[in-house]
Amino acid sequence: MCGIIGRVGDGNALESLLTGLENLEYRGYDSAGIAVQNGSGINVQKRSGKVEELKESIGEPLRGEVGIGHTRWSTHGPPTDANAHPHTDESEDVAVVHNGIIENYAALRERLVANGYAFSSETDTEVIPHLIQYYLDAGLDSETAFRQAIDELEGNYAITAMVSGEHVLYAARQGSPLVVGIEDGEYFLASDVPAFLEYTDSVVYLEDGDVVVVDEDGVEFTDLDGNPITRTSETVDWDPEQAGKGAYDHFMLKEITEQPTSLAQAIEGRIDPTNSRIALSDFEPGTFEEIDTVQFVACGTSYHAALYGSLILNQAGVRSTALLANEYSVSAPPTDDDTLVIAVTQSGETADTLSALRQATAEGARTLTVTNVVGSTAAREADDALFIRAGPEIGVAATKTFSSQAVILTLLGQRIASDRQGEPPADLESLLPELASMPGAIDDVLDDSDAAAIAERYEDSQAYFFIGRGLGYPVALEGALKFKEITYEHAEGFASGELKHGPLALVTPATPVFAIFTGEEDEKTLKNAEEAQTRGAPVVAVCPADHPAVEVADEHLEIADTDPDLAGLLANVQLQLVSYHAADLLDRPIDKPRNLAKSVTVE
Repeated sequence: MCGIIGRVGDGNALESLLTGLENLEYRGYDSAGIAVQNGSGINVQKRSGKVEELKESIGEPLRGEVGIGHTRWSTHGPPTDANAHPHTDESEDVAVVHNGIIENYAALRERLVANGYAFSSETDTEVIPHLIQYYLDAGLDSETAFRQAIDELEGNYAITAMVSGEHVLYAARQGSPLVVGIEDGEYFLASDVPAFLEYTDSVVYLEDGDVVVVDEDGVEFTDLDGNPITRTSETVDWDPEQAGKGAYDHFMLKEITEQPTSLAQAIEGRIDPTNSRIALSDFEPGTFEEIDTVQFVACGTSYHAALYGSLILNQAGVRSTALLANEYSVSAPPTDDDTLVIAVTQSGETADTLSALRQATAEGARTLTVTNVVGSTAAREADDALFIRAGPEIGVAATKTFSSQAVILTLLGQRIASDRQGEPPADLESLLPELASMPGAIDDVLDDSDAAAIAERYEDSQAYFFIGRGLGYPVALEGALKFKEITYEHAEGFASGELKHGPLALVTPATPVFAIFTGEEDEKTLKNAEEAQTRGAPVVAVCPADHPAVEVADEHLEIADTDPDLAGLLANVQLQLVSYHAADLLDRPIDKPRNLAKSVTVE
């Protein structure tokens, strides 16, 4: 939630700031703003609405070599011009952009008001520039005033600040992501790498408690007390073109069609179908032999991938459960040093998942993160990390990351079972060749899908139901989530057998049922679909061409006949396409669904 960009260097900062905001708009799009040092002070331009509206509202070109920008997803205060970032003190000598929540802002605001400082917004962020100004007024230099202000904040934050007349940016991180980009005398600060990917691929990931001072001479890394610390730079292997839409109308469609590539990247070097071997080089042989129980923690789409992975493990004979990370603090099962807690998070910065990960660590469990982002907080804090290698995903509705997460968790589950049992699971010999062919099978789905026609046929439906059994169940949940996220229409996912335990009361001729057939207990799922059909509901079967369900269903979305552990991934692509085309027919803002942001970095 919320996107931060900052830039220091020669030449005008405006273009790179606006580019950064456009690249970060998936993190929030309620309002946007920029501030630059223009030689005679700080010039702030901000407004409610999208970055494009901000660009159109800027009159005379802003000039300045130092600047900050922000695109907002509202938490404190509605999305108004006044609540947009950057926020300043009364004199506009200090400007600040902020991501996160300042938990003690009310007490700080009350104190500052009592000392004569006037506020103009409803946000928690506005206390920060006033607090910095308070210490400047007390005679402290800018860096010390910034550190003193940061020291008083409670909560999660990523903050970048500038002071009038100085060619410097000050930044700090606590619980919200912040990265530094470095390129030949030009320096960037951002909440995510895609913000500056056109300009540099050399990045430094900040850690909690870090404070940085950036000027034209470089970047200084210290702790809050000013003690120097060392942070090493890394090269990001993402192509800048991956972060753009290219010829596609929407990032979501582009990322759906990238799944053959992202899956190929996920499994490259990690499977050996010829020798029926999984080669996860990150883990020595026997790494998981002492593991007794596995707990997955995740939210949203990542939770559905975690449920997929949990079912794979249970089938392989390893006790496993998938838990919502935001419920972990109140409902976590017991853990010990034979428990492995796997955090599944696309960004590696999801606040609820990080909280669950830290709780598991405190209780003595081993931890592992499955994520897309090298250098993310979850990757650093877990005992081990396994990267899905999906490349940047910009669309708010996750697509290619789900399929890559599910594949990696399938491999990881098989590897854990192998270590536990001392030998590979019996079905590995048949699974791995099918997994190697998955990129091509998804290509076939993309080339031949009837999803657009089916979306049009059921455009005026009252609700949409998705059912699946076994590994089809998390796919049903994910299919419903995608549909409701981007169409704003009512959609629900159910385990097939649960349809008759209440949800069947909702079934009418205006509620199509998408039934997912994976090759496991399909006859039961077909019976459940027929129960809905006898109540008038049209049934869309997601299954191979020669499946018995084709003769029964009203519509058919075809997938290849593959291993039951993988069939759900092909079905998922068909359901993603249905959601996309349905949202497109309704003229929804597909990449920027209302009230949602890509990374949820506050609990």
